[in-house]
Amino acid sequence: MEKIKGYNNPWQATVLTLFPEMFPGSLGQSLAGKALKTGVWSLKSLDIRGFAGDKHRSVDAAPYGGGAGMVLRPDVVDAALTAVEHLPGRRIYLSPRGKRFDQSVAEALVADPGVVLVCGRFEGLDERIIESRKLEEVSLGDFVLSGGEIACTAILDTCVRLLPGVLGSRDGLKEESFIDGLLEYPLYTQPREWKGKTVPEVLLSGHHADIKTWRRKQAETITRDRRPDLWARYQK
Repeated sequence: MEKIKGYNNPWQATVLTLFPEMFPGSLGQSLAGKALKTGVWSLKSLDIRGFAGDKHRSVDAAPYGGGAGMVLRPDVVDAALTAVEHLPGRRIYLSPRGKRFDQSVAEALVADPGVVLVCGRFEGLDERIIESRKLEEVSLGDFVLSGGEIACTAILDTCVRLLPGVLGSRDGLKEESFIDGLLEYPLYTQPREWKGKTVPEVLLSGHHADIKTWRRKQAETITRDRRPDLWARYQK
């Protein structure tokens, strides 16, 4: 199979998967979809099965040493990675045993011209392809999905909204959860009174310094109560 031709778009996302039809999926809607259509970023999903060497297009085999499930073959995944080795960016393998994905990882990814994401299936990848290709293992959290496609979509959505021109205002990014190590403060809008609940008076005062102080205190309280791990990191 011939190599994929290079892109002319500013940020290039390439996904290696057994289910290319899952993309763009939700990434083709809303802000990410608009940015995709206008060329702010590009997305190419590549079918790993197309790199199988036999007539049955076999991509997996039973694990040596026994055990349940099947393992993706290193030779097939290696052929797929070879086809995209000229493309820019880090090589990420979505794996539950990987480094936890967070906002700082997203910011680092969009600092590069692009990224190549490998979606695992079955019991995962043969360890030799992870080692030989120096794949970075990244996880959304301490849970197991049926495959890496959902995690891949979440990661790309997080990254794309950081690209210049995707959000209407860059100022909005500065006050979101995790940007400064805290969860976001409570938000309120019209109507001013709803079901007996009113908007905090400080938000109606027009005093920007007081509003900023209130929001910071609220963010700290929410982070301390809901995410002790983030709170401990923030205090350091």
